[in-house]
Amino acid sequence: MLGVDCHTHTGISPDGSGTAGGLCRSAISRGLNALAITEHIELNRWFSQAHYGNVPRNDDEIYSYCDIMEKSMKQNCSVRDTYGSRIHIISGIELGQPHLDFGLAEAIMHDARLDYVIASLHELIGKEDFYYLDYSNENIDALMEQYFKELLKICEWGKFDVLGHITYPLRYIEGEHGLDAHIENYEEQIRECLKALAQHGCGIEINTSGLRQKYGKMFPTLEVLKIYREYGGEMVTIGSDAHCADDVGKGVADGVKMASEAGFPYLCYFSEREPIYIKIV
Repeated sequence: MLGVDCHTHTGISPDGSGTAGGLCRSAISRGLNALAITEHIELNRWFSQAHYGNVPRNDDEIYSYCDIMEKSMKQNCSVRDTYGSRIHIISGIELGQPHLDFGLAEAIMHDARLDYVIASLHELIGKEDFYYLDYSNENIDALMEQYFKELLKICEWGKFDVLGHITYPLRYIEGEHGLDAHIENYEEQIRECLKALAQHGCGIEINTSGLRQKYGKMFPTLEVLKIYREYGGEMVTIGSDAHCADDVGKGVADGVKMASEAGFPYLCYFSEREPIYIKIV
């Protein structure tokens, strides 16, 4: 069952499009054996806008993710009923910024309908999503330092299943804006994050979306993946991070190859929050 895509979104996510049924049909047509539907759940906007008293800074800053969570779980259960005999459906979420309220994050993850939780960091405290930042007015070094500092808090918490796109800022800093983030300068911080993941039994995601974008590489690179392996990390998932049906499964074969090159004998996916290992042949 190497044909597994563990990271996809539909139009329920603010930056996605299409339906879960469309994702399933695309996955089936491309010969995938399993598909995780993992809508965005941004913890810092779990409650209503009135609760926070904030004004949205961009089109993606929607609130009441509590409602999106419920809609997502119902959607995932529905497509499992419809397509479950043809493809294994993994009901997941991508939980953004969990370090802002670990108690709330843990309460959300107790939902019995969840198979899988990706933890991610899309925006720093006091900042918009990296997608929206004006890098002409930002100190790149300060951004990266803050990113890995906040990310380490998430890794040391370690209650999730897999950390998503560990080098996420590079999608925009280097990919979209052509700036050098000098990622080699943060090796020690990256190592601290990877060591914490391994110690807590958390997995790491090979996110293939960068192959479809200007960045041109996966998140993370082979070198970073090898460090996770060096610290005894065992759980690796592969996700296209598709935000539409057309991108489902893209890059999965490349991800399998990279996992093998990094020395991993197995990939994994999740069911009822437990890893299921697939031998790389």
